[in-house]
Amino acid sequence: MFEVIRSGPLTTVQDLGRSGYQKFGLPISGALDYYAHRMANILVGNDEQAATLEINLLGLQLQVLKDVVIAITGADLNAHINDDVAPMWKSFLVKEGDIIHFKGTISGCRAYLAVAGGIDVEKKLGSRATDMIGRIGGINGREVRPGDRIKVLPSLKPFNQIRNRRIPKDLIPQYSSEVVVRVILGPQEHAFTKEGIQTFFASEYTVSTDSDRMACRLEGPKIEHQTQADILSEGLFSGTIQVPKNGLPILFQGGRPSVGGYTKLGGVITVDLPKVAQLKARDKIRFEKIELKKAQELLIEEMKALHFLSKIS
Repeated sequence: MFEVIRSGPLTTVQDLGRSGYQKFGLPISGALDYYAHRMANILVGNDEQAATLEINLLGLQLQVLKDVVIAITGADLNAHINDDVAPMWKSFLVKEGDIIHFKGTISGCRAYLAVAGGIDVEKKLGSRATDMIGRIGGINGREVRPGDRIKVLPSLKPFNQIRNRRIPKDLIPQYSSEVVVRVILGPQEHAFTKEGIQTFFASEYTVSTDSDRMACRLEGPKIEHQTQADILSEGLFSGTIQVPKNGLPILFQGGRPSVGGYTKLGGVITVDLPKVAQLKARDKIRFEKIELKKAQELLIEEMKALHFLSKIS
């Protein structure tokens, strides 16, 4: 359906991730902004697990090889179809010969391109997600490259039923270069001094240029440990905030390894992970404490909205 003309800095095939294999050392991978990924699939009538293209910052250029319905969500990367600005958070038809070009970020970091039927790559361990560490999934476990031909599965619905769908405005996130995300403390908050925890919640941190799909590395005030930062290695979860001995927090994302051996101050709640996924180098982040019950309520509310949209699509 598509041929890659330019690849940009990092475009990968992603679904909702590879579950059940962290015990063997494999990361979950999957779309970092699960919300934008799911919304894109809903717009084109796919199952929410269907594979999309995760596009990073700028540069991706595709030629359409066959008429198909697509949707672009997530970051505004100034997407164009030929010479015209492409609509966001809406499904629309692209035709054979059209050029899809992401010219550069206006807001956010990662956009998602869903196509009716879903990206057709071989499933590896139950998922089409690209694992950049294990080099499996997607297109040979790597980012897309010029000359790649991206196949698409058959659409689940006729094109005339899925064209021109829109996401309600109140469900479209606004991406900022300065965000506040909510955190549940644990499991090793006892390993930090009271002053260290106060520093964490009172400070603004800057996203390092060393950040990637694995982790959002932060620069700013150091967080003080009680004694040492090392612990026996244990599992990492999406949103883990790990603090090594240098005192600078590392916020782990979907491409993370399965285990880590430094103290974990807390975890970013699920509904705020898309905010983290959309941060670029030099963007700012602050943290607020939230209780587990409230975090669960927020997640249930979001899941209800996604479920409702998927049922009426």
